[in-house]
Amino acid sequence: MTMENLNLTAQEILDKEFKTGMRGYSAEEVDQFLDLVIKDYNTYNAEIKQLQAAVMRLEQMVSTTVSEQEAPKEQVVENQGTSNYDILKRLSNLERHVFGNKMND
Repeated sequence: MTMENLNLTAQEILDKEFKTGMRGYSAEEVDQFLDLVIKDYNTYNAEIKQLQAAVMRLEQMVSTTVSEQEAPKEQVVENQGTSNYDILKRLSNLERHVFGNKMND
């Protein structure tokens, strides 16, 4: 439910006046009840706004975290390629050194 779908605002509840009949409701009792309804209504609206703000914050955190996790993966792949190349180069030099000497003997 979005805030646009609400039928009443707290102010509309406060301003509502009921017709009284011969044996109608006690105006004071109705006013007290409506005051409680308004208080709850305002509490719910505040809670909804806080939760919406929290959702937005969490969505931003998730988006940021995903972006940060994707970048290091790319760097790790690049670094592994460089490291593997260096290791292969060293291994090749060692083989040449070890086997080169044996082949010359």
